[in-house]
Amino acid sequence: MTTSNRRYWLQSGFLSLMINFQNLLFGFGSFYLLVRMLDKHTFGIWSLFIATTTIFDSARSGMIQNALIKYLSDHTEKDHPAILSASFYLSGALMLVCIIVNISIAGYLAHIWHDNQLIGMFYAFNLVYLLQGILYQLQWVEQANLSFKGVLTSSVIRQGGFFVYIVLAFFLHWPGRLMNFIWVQAACALVALFVQYGFVRKNLILTRKIDYAWAKRLFGYGKYVFGTNISGILTGTINQMMLGALLSADAAGAFNVAIRITTLTEVPTNALGTIVFPQSSKRFASEGKGAIKYLYEKSVGTLLAILIPSLAILFFFPGFVVHVIAGSKYPETIPIIRLTVLYCLLTPFSRLFGTILDSIGKPRINFIIIILFTTVELVLTWYFIIAFGILGAVYATLTACILFFIVMQIILAQLLKINFLNTFVYAVQFYPDFYQNYIKKRSIFHS
Repeated sequence: MTTSNRRYWLQSGFLSLMINFQNLLFGFGSFYLLVRMLDKHTFGIWSLFIATTTIFDSARSGMIQNALIKYLSDHTEKDHPAILSASFYLSGALMLVCIIVNISIAGYLAHIWHDNQLIGMFYAFNLVYLLQGILYQLQWVEQANLSFKGVLTSSVIRQGGFFVYIVLAFFLHWPGRLMNFIWVQAACALVALFVQYGFVRKNLILTRKIDYAWAKRLFGYGKYVFGTNISGILTGTINQMMLGALLSADAAGAFNVAIRITTLTEVPTNALGTIVFPQSSKRFASEGKGAIKYLYEKSVGTLLAILIPSLAILFFFPGFVVHVIAGSKYPETIPIIRLTVLYCLLTPFSRLFGTILDSIGKPRINFIIIILFTTVELVLTWYFIIAFGILGAVYATLTACILFFIVMQIILAQLLKINFLNTFVYAVQFYPDFYQNYIKKRSIFHS
């Protein structure tokens, strides 16, 4: 590994980890206070609202983010203005479509979830969606230039500002009005947008006219990632949405508590996935399939080694964890957590499966697999909730994840000669390597 390569992984890895850490800190901190501040029904409604709006954000990211990063990384600077202009055009068009859909479904969702305040919340979200759309676009430009400083700063402002408001509301006993939460999110996104602009304005050279050839290329690549992201986010939110419709908002809130606790373990997965994509795209172009095989197996093995201890704690002591994190209102989440731990073990495989396929120019395969996986999970979730209640949502996801894992490994073996057993070898090697390279060296240094 060259010095510049090593520097990239160290710097971008650290900043990416910090971005995910602040997402965890502020996101979990807000959750920790909200679950205590709001009654079970109100928290359930907020969970359903967030689950739905996350789909819109995921749609935009899927269509634009990976395509923009890939083509900016692969092409010379003279092509960047045309690529950037085309990406802004696509992003604006997609935002308009999503806003129209959001307005159209607000009344229906308020009806099936039995809470009319959702109508105003979805309407107000359009402002947040617009501001965050511009912010994310600027963040992706910086990420494509292999920089994360502005992304970290603006993310802290956007999420940290909302967290500060929740802290004040909790300790000053302000009423927990959900509409106020949305207006605060809009204000924080606006401030973050201006800060992020300061980091990327030198890279924002646009053309006066839209290059429709580039727009077509971006759409051609992004449409598969778009479908993949939508399907992927549905697998994480449809459980809550169906629970809200088939059972109650309270059940959706309880399920959300379990999911929020288990996602605490996903910070390393998200951080590594963020830096693997641009680097794997470059390495595939210069070094071929062998480099990607090693990158996938090594990355998954490292993630497994990091995840297993925390997942073991969740599996053996779920009652203690739930009581510490969510208080005494959600005892029904304890068996849910034990089951979710099982499919969390498969998260590194699936997360980096999509990342690797997108980076080697195979988003269509990823798209087809995710669509099939989502369809299977949707069907299973519907029937399992009716048959088993709230635990049915977990049974459905676990079953679908196991099927997806099998198909995924067959595809990787055929395309890149990847052997998933090697990931466990790297996982076992991680512990002595970590001891030798960090703990032992540091102890020698201090002695």
